[in-house]
Amino acid sequence: MTPPVALITGSAHRLGARTARLLHDRGWNLIIHYRSREGQALDLAETMNQQRQSSAVALQADLSQMPDVKRLGDLAVAHWGRLDALVNNASVFYPTPTPDVTGNDWDTIMHTNLKAPFFLLQACLPALKKHTGSVVNLIDIYSERPLPEHPLYCASKAGLAALTRAWARDLAPEVRVNGVSPGAILWPEGEAAIDTEYQNSILDKTPLRRAGTPDDIAGTIVFLLMDAPFITGQILTVDGGRSLNI
Repeated sequence: MTPPVALITGSAHRLGARTARLLHDRGWNLIIHYRSREGQALDLAETMNQQRQSSAVALQADLSQMPDVKRLGDLAVAHWGRLDALVNNASVFYPTPTPDVTGNDWDTIMHTNLKAPFFLLQACLPALKKHTGSVVNLIDIYSERPLPEHPLYCASKAGLAALTRAWARDLAPEVRVNGVSPGAILWPEGEAAIDTEYQNSILDKTPLRRAGTPDDIAGTIVFLLMDAPFITGQILTVDGGRSLNI
């Protein structure tokens, strides 16, 4: 019998990769999605396949392009002929001060962070229903308490939070849908990087006085997929208590 199968978007590195590894350790087969990190995705799939033969595959798709989104969903379902979980982890994050926002910024962030999860679930829905599947969306504490100069990112995550609750109602009882809202886990990279002083100011507002780890998020996602059969429509905040003080 084919083990349960999960598609995790943006799973070549960071939180997505840790979640993929943890699910693989629990006996799942993995669809590792990537946009540009081909080498990391292929290396991760190869490592998994060495541990357990034919248990992982890497698929490329640009989630800002709708034909790619549908192709990813179709290929993910077809590879093992089933899909038991979808984790919408991939997202775009960079500053978008309102006076400077362009139509391209809007399309890039909204398509990747909000539109793609919607239509990817649509493509995967028959398979998820057939196998009483589960969906976990990666939200953000900034969906409720906006981060300055990031209105598009915050709006996209607030929209994904709303979809999480709407889907939980609409897709029950066949499919459960939940969200995970991380706090300070891994600091942003590239143009979205923040300086040490700001990092420390965030940790000062966190009751546990430290950043979390990728395992904190991956473990919560796996819990919702595997160990929470009576939980749906919930968004679990994993932030060390920071949302109490933000």
